[in-house]
Amino acid sequence: MKRHDAHCNSEQNSFLLENLIFQNRAILLIGFALLTAFLFFHASQIVLNTNFDKMIPKNHPHIANYLSHKEDLKGLGNAVSIAVEAVEGDIFNAEYLDTLQKINDTVFFISGVDRAALKSLWTPQTRWLAVTEEGFDGGPVIPDSYKGTPEDIDQLRSNIYRSGEIGRLVANNYKSTIVYVPLLDIDPETGNPLDYQNFSRQLEIQVRERFQSDNIKIHITGFAKLVGDLMDAANQIVLFFFITVMITLMLLYLYSRCLRSTMISMTCSLIAVGWQLGLLKLFGYALDPYSMLVPFLIFAIGTSHGVQIINNMNHETMQGYDRLNSARRTFRNLFNPAVTALVTDIIGFGSLLVINIGVIQELAIGSTIGVAGLILTNTFLMPIILSYTGVSSSAVKWLHSEEEEHTHAVWTALSSLTKPAPALTVIVFISVIFAGSIYTGRGLKIGDLDKGAPELYPDSRYNQDIAFIADNYSSSSDVFVVMVKTPEQKSSDYRTLVAMDRLSRQLRMIPEVQSVTSLVDVTKTLMSAYAEGNLKWMALNRNQQTLDATVIKAPPEFSNKEGTISPMIIYLKDHEADTLQKIVRAIEAFSENNTIETSQFLLSAGNAGIEAATNIVISESRYRMLILIYCVVAILCMLAFRSIQGTICVLLPLALTSSLCSVVMIILGIGVKVATLPVIAIGVGIGVDYGIYIYSKYQKYLKGGMPIRKAYYNTLKTTGKAVCFTGITLSVGVGIWGFSAIKFQGDMGILLAFMFLTNMLGAICIIPALIGLFEWLKTKSESLANHHDKKQCALPVATDLN
Repeated sequence: MKRHDAHCNSEQNSFLLENLIFQNRAILLIGFALLTAFLFFHASQIVLNTNFDKMIPKNHPHIANYLSHKEDLKGLGNAVSIAVEAVEGDIFNAEYLDTLQKINDTVFFISGVDRAALKSLWTPQTRWLAVTEEGFDGGPVIPDSYKGTPEDIDQLRSNIYRSGEIGRLVANNYKSTIVYVPLLDIDPETGNPLDYQNFSRQLEIQVRERFQSDNIKIHITGFAKLVGDLMDAANQIVLFFFITVMITLMLLYLYSRCLRSTMISMTCSLIAVGWQLGLLKLFGYALDPYSMLVPFLIFAIGTSHGVQIINNMNHETMQGYDRLNSARRTFRNLFNPAVTALVTDIIGFGSLLVINIGVIQELAIGSTIGVAGLILTNTFLMPIILSYTGVSSSAVKWLHSEEEEHTHAVWTALSSLTKPAPALTVIVFISVIFAGSIYTGRGLKIGDLDKGAPELYPDSRYNQDIAFIADNYSSSSDVFVVMVKTPEQKSSDYRTLVAMDRLSRQLRMIPEVQSVTSLVDVTKTLMSAYAEGNLKWMALNRNQQTLDATVIKAPPEFSNKEGTISPMIIYLKDHEADTLQKIVRAIEAFSENNTIETSQFLLSAGNAGIEAATNIVISESRYRMLILIYCVVAILCMLAFRSIQGTICVLLPLALTSSLCSVVMIILGIGVKVATLPVIAIGVGIGVDYGIYIYSKYQKYLKGGMPIRKAYYNTLKTTGKAVCFTGITLSVGVGIWGFSAIKFQGDMGILLAFMFLTNMLGAICIIPALIGLFEWLKTKSESLANHHDKKQCALPVATDLN
């Protein structure tokens, strides 16, 4: 009784809202038009940008350590490396060195460069050190007296040998050198966060285009360059978006056979995209390479709901209602499932906020804003417009011909899944697949699985540049930094240096580690130098005063002025997830087993250290996000259907799709990371729409007195057809992303196409099997109850003999 009352109240509220909307259609249309103009104006001003801080989990202890000591670790965070290669010969010629100087000076004046920390052979902080008969000698690798003469070149060669920069700034084969360019977070010229796209373009225009020649080749790596390259590819992303819209337009027209309703559906979805971009601009947000795909996702969700509205409008018109009443009945029929599905999408996307990474949280905010806009544009605006335009008579005739004059073998076969035997067969089959996907999905890795930047293909110029540096330098571009924290002026403490030495030896035994450098290495070199270069003295002296005197001569990058932070710089062969996990475990194990009062070994800085912390956050947040999404979906389905059966029918296909998505990611070699984690939430958000629409329609037919099989047959013939069309259309639309030159977009296209199709197939195939299973269980339960009652009746009645 209570359930019936609640249902009646819901219908009454929907009817009151319907009257309010359709009695004020003209006013609402004017309001929508003004709001659209206002938000589109602001949408036109949105910019494409990101910053380094958005990509890192600021609240994670490792990142908190880095941010606390950021000023003491200049050059070990966000930086760009420019390798200048001599195509013929080596670096020891005047022409090459002159070009290197010009590149150094050019980069120095590019806005956003931390000029004090810039380092190359031409910067004064790149020094050499040697022991002579008169004591220590040293100076800049390239002295002020350099003129480019053969004698100067010979002196430079000698200085490089004594600088300790071979494998770091100078290639192991002497055919290239690096200009190391640390970056500022804030552009000093504008006062705004550094514009990576503009910075990347400046590197291309002022460095690569200007200095690359037959004799000189330029290789540029670093986060800013990667992001800049992705942003430069924005035009390609827009092109694929346009192609997707055109494909959707064509297929939607073929489905509806009504040009006006097709254009209205597309327009309403695009209005929601415009609203989303306009609101993001008003709230102070910008698009970044990872959120650029969100507008398409809003368009895809809008298309999904638009198809349902067109489908229902056609059916109401075919039953003889005029355009106003057809629109009203469409609104009345779809309001509850549409709002339930969209609110589920909003909360599903909002669940990404539990991941404490700025770029993912902004993606969540943008997605929720966009879906909230769809509630207005597709649930309210589209029926209002259709109440004026209606649908074409040719579309109604075509629909009548399709549904009344043709048999539907596919729908008949699928509706037969509601029978006990086919239902049990499907459930067993799905259970096996589900179990297999869960078992296989355990192998899904967190983080990057390939060398280089996974957002780009291995043969991209950026990844080729990374490969060049990795092949020619002992110090790769993948840097992991351990911060050794001590009391003031205690970085030279013997016990601390011994602990650092032990950790360095342990780390060097890991195959993925190229090299480790720290204050210990400098101290040992200086101790040997004090003994006239005798290698027997290349060790840590137990005399503290001797150590203190030695450490004073160490370069500033190995200890801050206060003597409280000494970085241990670990150069890795790659930044794959397994590599980073090995390094973190080794350092944590060392810290636990080597407790020293005078020092702490803090994780972590460097691009690889920051990525390791990011992987940890993603690993911890992944299941928390999924649990939150499914709990929200379950609660909203319970509120919408007032049925545990209906909730399970919606949830199970979603869970299967999520599990299978993990398997696909393993097959494609895609790890769970900042770029791919949101896809899981997106797949659930879009997939839940299919299940809610199908079960809502089925429930309506069932309440009308239809038998189960006929109710589901009619559901497939109406709503099911629209769900199939949506799933196939969106899969084709995103499937073409696989041809993108950006690997990130190609991977997203394949994953989304798979999830669209799997969600669609799950909704139309698994739901009837679950319905059949529940009906079989209900029949069995009733049969057992009746049998029990009969046995009770058959028992002899006791007689009172007294």
